[in-house]
Amino acid sequence: MGRSTRKGPFSDQHLVVKLVALNQRNEKKVIKTWSRRSTILPEWVGHTIAVHNGKKFIPVFVTENMVGHKLGEFSPTRIFKGHSAKAATTTKTAALAACGD
Repeated sequence: MGRSTRKGPFSDQHLVVKLVALNQRNEKKVIKTWSRRSTILPEWVGHTIAVHNGKKFIPVFVTENMVGHKLGEFSPTRIFKGHSAKAATTTKTAALAACGD
């Protein structure tokens, strides 16, 4: 269920303050944050935010298409390393045996 439109999007205040200060000084620095729950605002476009994924900080360059999404969507917490090679070969041999080749 989404947030009420009356309240507006949620963004952690400490993050908003840092980005407003960077916009006033016309600086482009990487900002580290643990706030994966913050919604990306239009004022953040063009900045790089390092979002923590539980192990390390993933740099996220904010574009216009990201506005309205959460920071955590662009910093995956799980890394898919592929399926087991042994399991893939056994399924291929089982499929070939079933075909009668």
